[in-house]
Amino acid sequence: MAGYRIGVTAARKVDEQVQLFERRGATCVWAPALSTEPNQVDDASLRAATEEVLSKPVDVFLATTGIGMKGWFAAAEGWGMLDELLAALGRSEILARGPKSVGALRRRGLRELWAPESEEFEDVLEHLRGRDLTGLRIVVQEHGQSLSMVAHALRRRGADVTTVTVYRVASAEDPGPMFHLVDEIADRTVHAVTFTSAPAVAALMQAAGSTGRREEVVGAFQADVIASCVGPVTAAAFEMWGVPTIYPDRSRLAAMVKQLETELPSRTSGSSFEVAGHTLLLHGDEVLVDGVEVKLSAAPFAVLQALLVNPGHVVSRRELLAALPSGIAGSEHAVEMAVARLRAAVGTKIVQTVVKRGYRLAVAT
Repeated sequence: MAGYRIGVTAARKVDEQVQLFERRGATCVWAPALSTEPNQVDDASLRAATEEVLSKPVDVFLATTGIGMKGWFAAAEGWGMLDELLAALGRSEILARGPKSVGALRRRGLRELWAPESEEFEDVLEHLRGRDLTGLRIVVQEHGQSLSMVAHALRRRGADVTTVTVYRVASAEDPGPMFHLVDEIADRTVHAVTFTSAPAVAALMQAAGSTGRREEVVGAFQADVIASCVGPVTAAAFEMWGVPTIYPDRSRLAAMVKQLETELPSRTSGSSFEVAGHTLLLHGDEVLVDGVEVKLSAAPFAVLQALLVNPGHVVSRRELLAALPSGIAGSEHAVEMAVARLRAAVGTKIVQTVVKRGYRLAVAT
């Protein structure tokens, strides 16, 4: 993956993800979308919710996250209520969303009756939809975001629903790296961005909206930048924006990295052009002329990318100005300087000036 720049939005297990990419030669741009530590709900509120759970028998319990279950059990242990909570849940039908919640349950001696292979919470709900829920007491452990709509839907079908909030997902403490990543995506200086949770997708799109670059970000994802998600739940968060995504068959970090390792070269293969008697090859952010690597700064690289969209066709100065990275002086002089630097790096004959129209690559048309 040498030559590729990967945006990483994860807050947890980020070192592991970055190492997986860097061992493959990629460069990572880390911009945590969420807080590195979930916001714990205050002790009194969680204890009150626990006492409500224990107030009467539980028929069905929905466990959604490993970190949530661990936090709840630890808090209950501190209050001296753990044995009572485990007994109450142990007498219920336990449905778990995925292996992390299953692991947290089993470490405390609880066994799930069923868990979906997809690890999607929607499939847990689907498992309940064919049943008569009238009069059943259902307890739902929330997964960092409110599941009030889920609770409402279950109540409409006659269930008595209690939700337990252990933690809330919060935005990153420092939004600076996320704003920087928004610019990198919009300017198409990263080749892919990875997402390991749906809230991370929402946080990035919110950051893009607050900087006025949401449309550019969506356009970049639709054309040049890969939105790589750890699984279908995360990918679904992009649907409302019309952003295409890729995700592996198994919702695992290593599988996501491996898929991207295959996907990136397949999308950039064939980026070789015969220009003015030279072979111009693009691989990620690497540029080679006759097999020799050429180092380009952001502005001339942006000009080259714009000229390669339709090789041999004229691109106006105004179009090239729009293609320059944010922060570059907003005048056509900036375009002329970028073209001059590009020619100095790749050769003067490769980029032609078309009088009063703009510039083109000297390929046969």
